[in-house]
Amino acid sequence: MSEALVATRAPGTDTPVPGASGARQFWRRLRAQRAALVAAVVVALLVLVALAAPLLTALEGQDPTTYHPSLIDSARGGVPIGSFGGAGAGHWLGVEPQTGRDLFARLVYGARVSLGVALAATVVQVSIGVVIGVASALGSRWVDQLLSRITDVIVAMPLMIMSLALLAIVPSSFPRPVLVTLVIGLIAWGNIAKIVRAQTLTLKGLDYVSAARLSGWGTWRIARRELLPGLAAPVITYAALLVPMNISVEAALSFLGVGVKPPTPSWGQMLTSADVWYQAAPQYLLLPAGALFVTVLALTVLGDGVRTALDPRAASRLRVGTGRKSESGTGKEETA
Repeated sequence: MSEALVATRAPGTDTPVPGASGARQFWRRLRAQRAALVAAVVVALLVLVALAAPLLTALEGQDPTTYHPSLIDSARGGVPIGSFGGAGAGHWLGVEPQTGRDLFARLVYGARVSLGVALAATVVQVSIGVVIGVASALGSRWVDQLLSRITDVIVAMPLMIMSLALLAIVPSSFPRPVLVTLVIGLIAWGNIAKIVRAQTLTLKGLDYVSAARLSGWGTWRIARRELLPGLAAPVITYAALLVPMNISVEAALSFLGVGVKPPTPSWGQMLTSADVWYQAAPQYLLLPAGALFVTVLALTVLGDGVRTALDPRAASRLRVGTGRKSESGTGKEETA
Protein backbone atom coordinates (compact mmCIF):
# COMPACT_ATOMS: atom_id res chain seq x y z
CA MET A 1 0.00 0.00 0.00
CA SER A 2 1.07 3.51 -0.62
CA GLU A 3 2.66 5.02 2.44
CA ALA A 4 1.52 8.44 1.20
CA LEU A 5 -2.19 7.75 1.71
CA VAL A 6 -2.69 4.79 4.03
CA ALA A 7 -2.53 5.09 7.80
CA THR A 8 -0.47 2.64 9.80
CA ARG A 9 -1.83 0.45 12.58
CA ALA A 10 -0.74 0.24 16.16
CA PRO A 11 1.02 -3.05 16.99
CA GLY A 12 -1.36 -5.68 18.37
CA THR A 13 -4.46 -3.56 17.82
CA ASP A 14 -7.00 -2.96 15.09
CA THR A 15 -6.96 0.79 15.61
CA PRO A 16 -5.47 2.80 12.75
CA VAL A 17 -2.88 5.36 13.71
CA PRO A 18 -3.64 8.58 11.77
CA GLY A 19 -1.10 9.01 9.01
CA ALA A 20 -0.64 12.70 9.65
CA SER A 21 2.65 12.75 7.81
CA GLY A 22 1.35 10.81 4.81
CA ALA A 23 -0.25 13.76 3.05
CA ARG A 24 2.70 15.98 3.93
CA GLN A 25 5.11 13.43 2.47
CA PHE A 26 3.06 13.26 -0.70
CA TRP A 27 3.05 17.03 -1.16
CA ARG A 28 6.75 17.25 -0.34
CA ARG A 29 7.57 14.63 -2.97
CA LEU A 30 5.32 16.36 -5.49
CA ARG A 31 6.90 19.76 -4.79
CA ALA A 32 10.34 18.25 -5.29
CA GLN A 33 9.44 17.59 -8.94
CA ARG A 34 9.70 20.92 -10.73
CA ALA A 35 8.19 19.62 -13.96
CA ALA A 36 5.15 18.34 -12.09
CA LEU A 37 4.76 21.69 -10.30
CA VAL A 38 4.89 23.61 -13.57
CA ALA A 39 2.38 21.18 -15.08
CA ALA A 40 0.09 21.63 -12.06
CA VAL A 41 0.21 25.42 -12.47
CA VAL A 42 -0.61 25.10 -16.18
CA VAL A 43 -3.52 22.76 -15.47
CA ALA A 44 -4.82 25.08 -12.75
CA LEU A 45 -4.68 28.04 -15.13
CA LEU A 46 -6.51 26.08 -17.83
CA VAL A 47 -9.24 25.07 -15.39
CA LEU A 48 -9.50 28.66 -14.17
CA VAL A 49 -9.82 29.94 -17.75
CA ALA A 50 -12.50 27.33 -18.49
CA LEU A 51 -14.50 28.24 -15.38
CA ALA A 52 -14.11 31.97 -15.99
CA ALA A 53 -15.00 31.78 -19.70
CA PRO A 54 -18.19 33.89 -19.36
CA LEU A 55 -16.30 36.55 -17.40
CA LEU A 56 -13.37 36.64 -19.84
CA THR A 57 -15.61 36.92 -22.89
CA ALA A 58 -17.65 39.61 -21.15
CA LEU A 59 -14.46 41.59 -20.59
CA GLU A 60 -13.69 41.24 -24.28
CA GLY A 61 -17.28 42.13 -25.14
CA GLN A 62 -17.84 39.08 -27.35
CA ASP A 63 -19.51 35.67 -27.25
CA PRO A 64 -18.74 32.37 -29.04
CA THR A 65 -21.81 32.21 -31.29
CA THR A 66 -22.37 35.69 -32.76
CA TYR A 67 -21.50 36.05 -36.44
CA HIS A 68 -19.60 39.12 -37.66
CA PRO A 69 -19.91 39.09 -41.48
CA SER A 70 -18.43 42.58 -41.73
CA LEU A 71 -15.09 41.27 -40.42
CA ILE A 72 -14.51 38.74 -43.19
CA ASP A 73 -13.58 39.25 -46.82
CA SER A 74 -16.22 37.40 -48.82
CA ALA A 75 -14.36 38.14 -52.07
CA ARG A 76 -11.46 35.99 -50.83
CA GLY A 77 -13.65 33.14 -49.64
CA GLY A 78 -14.27 34.32 -46.08
CA VAL A 79 -10.74 35.16 -44.92
CA PRO A 80 -10.70 37.51 -41.89
CA ILE A 81 -9.98 41.15 -42.69
CA GLY A 82 -6.81 42.59 -41.18
CA SER A 83 -3.54 41.20 -39.91
CA PHE A 84 -3.31 38.17 -37.61
CA GLY A 85 -6.83 37.06 -38.48
CA GLY A 86 -8.43 40.37 -37.54
CA ALA A 87 -6.92 40.48 -34.05
CA GLY A 88 -7.40 43.73 -32.22
CA ALA A 89 -8.94 45.42 -29.19
CA GLY A 90 -12.41 44.09 -30.03
CA HIS A 91 -11.24 40.58 -30.93
CA TRP A 92 -8.15 39.61 -28.96
CA LEU A 93 -7.23 36.58 -31.07
CA GLY A 94 -9.05 37.50 -34.27
CA VAL A 95 -12.14 35.96 -35.78
CA GLU A 96 -13.10 32.67 -37.35
CA PRO A 97 -12.95 32.41 -41.16
CA GLN A 98 -16.30 32.42 -43.02
CA THR A 99 -18.39 33.16 -39.92
CA GLY A 100 -16.49 35.95 -38.17
CA ARG A 101 -17.17 34.43 -34.74
CA ASP A 102 -14.74 35.56 -32.07
CA LEU A 103 -11.83 33.13 -31.83
CA PHE A 104 -10.89 33.90 -28.23
CA ALA A 105 -14.45 33.28 -27.03
CA ARG A 106 -14.65 29.97 -28.87
CA LEU A 107 -11.25 28.92 -27.54
CA VAL A 108 -12.07 29.51 -23.86
CA TYR A 109 -15.55 28.01 -24.16
CA GLY A 110 -14.00 25.08 -26.01
CA ALA A 111 -11.77 24.53 -22.97
CA ARG A 112 -14.90 24.11 -20.86
CA VAL A 113 -16.20 21.39 -23.16
CA SER A 114 -12.91 19.55 -23.63
CA LEU A 115 -11.88 19.59 -19.97
CA GLY A 116 -15.40 18.98 -18.70
CA VAL A 117 -15.97 15.97 -20.95
CA ALA A 118 -12.56 14.50 -20.10
CA LEU A 119 -12.96 14.91 -16.34
CA ALA A 120 -16.56 13.64 -16.28
CA ALA A 121 -15.66 10.63 -18.46
CA THR A 122 -12.76 9.84 -16.12
CA VAL A 123 -15.11 9.89 -13.12
CA VAL A 124 -17.46 7.47 -14.90
CA GLN A 125 -14.60 5.17 -15.87
CA VAL A 126 -13.06 5.13 -12.40
CA SER A 127 -16.42 4.60 -10.67
CA ILE A 128 -17.37 1.64 -12.84
CA GLY A 129 -13.86 0.19 -12.84
CA VAL A 130 -13.52 0.31 -9.04
CA VAL A 131 -16.94 -1.27 -8.45
CA ILE A 132 -16.40 -4.04 -11.01
CA GLY A 133 -12.80 -4.71 -9.91
CA VAL A 134 -13.60 -4.93 -6.20
CA ALA A 135 -16.74 -7.02 -6.80
CA SER A 136 -14.79 -9.41 -9.00
CA ALA A 137 -12.00 -9.86 -6.45
CA LEU A 138 -14.30 -10.26 -3.44
CA GLY A 139 -17.10 -12.21 -5.10
CA SER A 140 -17.50 -15.95 -5.49
CA ARG A 141 -15.71 -17.89 -8.16
CA TRP A 142 -18.52 -17.67 -10.70
CA VAL A 143 -18.98 -13.93 -10.02
CA ASP A 144 -15.26 -13.41 -10.60
CA GLN A 145 -15.37 -15.42 -13.82
CA LEU A 146 -18.42 -13.56 -15.12
CA LEU A 147 -17.12 -10.08 -14.34
CA SER A 148 -13.64 -10.93 -15.62
CA ARG A 149 -15.05 -12.10 -18.97
CA ILE A 150 -17.18 -8.94 -19.25
CA THR A 151 -14.09 -6.86 -18.50
CA ASP A 152 -12.12 -8.74 -21.16
CA VAL A 153 -14.83 -7.94 -23.71
CA ILE A 154 -14.78 -4.25 -22.76
CA VAL A 155 -10.98 -4.11 -23.01
CA ALA A 156 -11.08 -5.80 -26.43
CA MET A 157 -13.56 -3.26 -27.82
CA PRO A 158 -11.93 -0.66 -30.11
CA LEU A 159 -12.79 2.60 -28.39
CA MET A 160 -12.86 4.85 -31.43
CA ILE A 161 -14.87 2.47 -33.62
CA MET A 162 -17.47 1.79 -30.91
CA SER A 163 -17.70 5.50 -30.11
CA LEU A 164 -18.21 6.37 -33.77
CA ALA A 165 -20.94 3.76 -34.08
CA LEU A 166 -22.81 4.81 -30.94
CA LEU A 167 -22.54 8.54 -31.57
CA ALA A 168 -23.74 8.13 -35.15
CA ILE A 169 -27.02 6.39 -34.21
CA VAL A 170 -28.05 8.58 -31.27
CA PRO A 171 -30.51 11.38 -32.17
CA SER A 172 -28.94 14.80 -32.54
CA SER A 173 -31.39 16.21 -29.97
CA PHE A 174 -29.48 14.45 -27.17
CA PRO A 175 -26.96 16.84 -25.52
CA ARG A 176 -23.72 16.03 -27.30
CA PRO A 177 -21.21 16.75 -24.49
CA VAL A 178 -23.19 14.48 -22.15
CA LEU A 179 -23.38 11.80 -24.82
CA VAL A 180 -19.64 11.90 -25.53
CA THR A 181 -18.95 11.70 -21.79
CA LEU A 182 -21.16 8.64 -21.37
CA VAL A 183 -19.81 6.88 -24.45
CA ILE A 184 -16.18 7.31 -23.40
CA GLY A 185 -16.91 6.43 -19.78
CA LEU A 186 -19.01 3.34 -20.51
CA ILE A 187 -16.61 1.85 -23.07
CA ALA A 188 -13.18 2.49 -21.57
CA TRP A 189 -13.40 1.29 -17.95
CA GLY A 190 -11.93 -2.17 -18.54
CA ASN A 191 -8.27 -1.46 -17.82
CA ILE A 192 -8.88 0.22 -14.48
CA ALA A 193 -11.17 -2.65 -13.48
CA LYS A 194 -8.32 -5.08 -14.14
CA ILE A 195 -5.89 -2.97 -12.11
CA VAL A 196 -8.32 -2.72 -9.19
CA ARG A 197 -9.06 -6.46 -9.25
CA ALA A 198 -5.36 -7.37 -9.19
CA GLN A 199 -4.60 -4.92 -6.39
CA THR A 200 -7.61 -6.09 -4.35
CA LEU A 201 -6.52 -9.71 -4.64
CA THR A 202 -3.11 -8.68 -3.30
CA LEU A 203 -4.60 -6.72 -0.39
CA LYS A 204 -6.92 -9.61 0.56
CA GLY A 205 -3.95 -11.65 1.68
CA LEU A 206 -2.58 -9.06 4.13
CA ASP A 207 -2.83 -9.67 7.87
CA TYR A 208 -5.03 -6.73 8.80
CA VAL A 209 -7.65 -7.74 6.20
CA SER A 210 -7.64 -11.30 7.53
CA ALA A 211 -8.02 -9.94 11.06
CA ALA A 212 -11.00 -7.86 10.00
CA ARG A 213 -12.59 -10.91 8.40
CA LEU A 214 -12.05 -13.03 11.54
CA SER A 215 -13.60 -10.30 13.69
CA GLY A 216 -16.87 -10.77 11.83
CA TRP A 217 -16.83 -7.82 9.45
CA GLY A 218 -18.90 -8.18 6.30
CA THR A 219 -17.41 -8.20 2.81
CA TRP A 220 -18.44 -4.69 1.86
CA ARG A 221 -17.44 -3.24 5.22
CA ILE A 222 -13.99 -4.73 4.71
CA ALA A 223 -13.93 -3.29 1.21
CA ARG A 224 -14.92 0.16 2.42
CA ARG A 225 -12.78 0.34 5.56
CA GLU A 226 -9.75 -1.76 4.67
CA LEU A 227 -9.37 -2.17 0.91
CA LEU A 228 -10.41 1.16 -0.59
CA PRO A 229 -7.67 3.15 1.23
CA GLY A 230 -5.10 0.75 -0.19
CA LEU A 231 -6.59 1.17 -3.67
CA ALA A 232 -6.40 4.97 -3.53
CA ALA A 233 -2.83 5.27 -4.82
CA PRO A 234 -3.14 3.12 -8.00
CA VAL A 235 -6.61 4.49 -8.78
CA ILE A 236 -5.54 8.14 -8.44
CA THR A 237 -2.43 7.46 -10.50
CA TYR A 238 -4.36 5.81 -13.32
CA ALA A 239 -7.10 8.44 -13.23
CA ALA A 240 -4.50 11.21 -13.59
CA LEU A 241 -3.27 9.53 -16.76
CA LEU A 242 -6.80 8.91 -18.08
CA VAL A 243 -7.70 12.62 -18.27
CA PRO A 244 -5.28 13.58 -21.08
CA MET A 245 -6.23 10.44 -22.99
CA ASN A 246 -9.93 11.34 -22.74
CA ILE A 247 -9.21 14.88 -23.95
CA SER A 248 -7.52 13.40 -27.01
CA VAL A 249 -10.46 11.03 -27.61
CA GLU A 250 -13.00 13.85 -27.36
CA ALA A 251 -10.96 15.99 -29.74
CA ALA A 252 -10.65 13.09 -32.19
CA LEU A 253 -14.40 12.40 -32.10
CA SER A 254 -15.20 16.08 -32.64
CA PHE A 255 -12.61 16.24 -35.42
CA LEU A 256 -14.34 13.29 -37.13
CA GLY A 257 -17.67 15.09 -36.91
CA VAL A 258 -19.47 12.80 -34.43
CA GLY A 259 -18.55 14.60 -31.22
CA VAL A 260 -19.68 18.00 -30.06
CA LYS A 261 -21.82 19.71 -32.69
CA PRO A 262 -21.92 23.41 -33.63
CA PRO A 263 -22.62 25.97 -32.35
CA THR A 264 -21.14 24.50 -29.13
CA PRO A 265 -17.39 25.16 -29.40
CA SER A 266 -14.82 22.40 -28.92
CA TRP A 267 -11.12 22.28 -29.70
CA GLY A 268 -11.53 19.18 -31.84
CA GLN A 269 -14.44 20.76 -33.70
CA MET A 270 -12.38 23.89 -34.33
CA LEU A 271 -9.60 21.74 -35.79
CA THR A 272 -12.14 20.11 -38.11
CA SER A 273 -12.99 23.46 -39.67
CA ALA A 274 -9.42 24.74 -39.62
CA ASP A 275 -7.82 22.12 -41.85
CA VAL A 276 -8.68 24.09 -45.00
CA TRP A 277 -7.64 27.47 -43.56
CA TYR A 278 -4.12 26.78 -42.31
CA GLN A 279 -2.56 28.84 -45.12
CA ALA A 280 -4.97 31.78 -45.26
CA ALA A 281 -5.61 31.99 -41.48
CA PRO A 282 -2.98 29.87 -39.68
CA GLN A 283 -3.96 31.09 -36.20
CA TYR A 284 -7.32 29.34 -36.61
CA LEU A 285 -5.45 26.02 -36.73
CA LEU A 286 -2.52 26.79 -34.43
CA LEU A 287 -4.49 28.15 -31.47
CA PRO A 288 -6.75 25.12 -30.77
CA ALA A 289 -3.96 22.70 -31.71
CA GLY A 290 -1.55 24.48 -29.35
CA ALA A 291 -4.11 24.56 -26.54
CA LEU A 292 -4.78 20.86 -26.99
CA PHE A 293 -1.07 20.03 -27.04
CA VAL A 294 -0.27 22.08 -23.93
CA THR A 295 -3.22 20.63 -22.01
CA VAL A 296 -2.43 17.00 -22.83
CA LEU A 297 1.28 17.50 -22.11
CA ALA A 298 0.65 19.23 -18.77
CA LEU A 299 -1.83 16.58 -17.63
CA THR A 300 0.51 13.78 -18.66
CA VAL A 301 3.47 15.30 -16.79
CA LEU A 302 1.28 15.96 -13.75
CA GLY A 303 -0.03 12.39 -13.82
CA ASP A 304 3.50 11.03 -13.92
CA GLY A 305 4.45 13.30 -11.03
CA VAL A 306 1.50 12.07 -8.98
CA ARG A 307 2.51 8.47 -9.70
CA THR A 308 6.05 9.13 -8.51
CA ALA A 309 4.87 10.98 -5.39
CA LEU A 310 2.48 8.18 -4.45
CA ASP A 311 5.00 5.42 -5.16
CA PRO A 312 8.53 6.77 -4.67
CA ARG A 313 9.92 3.22 -4.49
CA ALA A 314 10.38 3.10 -8.26
CA ALA A 315 12.81 6.03 -8.19
CA SER A 316 14.42 4.64 -5.04
CA ARG A 317 15.02 1.29 -6.70
CA LEU A 318 16.60 3.05 -9.65
CA ARG A 319 18.93 5.03 -7.39
CA VAL A 320 19.80 2.00 -5.27
CA GLY A 321 20.46 -0.13 -8.33
CA THR A 322 22.71 2.54 -9.79
CA GLY A 323 24.53 2.89 -6.51
CA ARG A 324 25.12 -0.82 -6.24
CA LYS A 325 26.40 -0.98 -9.75
CA SER A 326 28.79 1.89 -9.06
CA GLU A 327 29.94 0.33 -5.80
CA SER A 328 30.56 -3.04 -7.42
CA GLY A 329 32.46 -1.38 -10.23
CA THR A 330 34.58 0.53 -7.72
CA GLY A 331 35.29 -2.65 -5.81
CA LYS A 332 36.44 -4.40 -8.93
CA GLU A 333 38.73 -1.52 -9.76
CA GLU A 334 40.20 -1.58 -6.27
CA THR A 335 40.66 -5.33 -6.45
CA ALA A 336 42.36 -5.00 -9.80
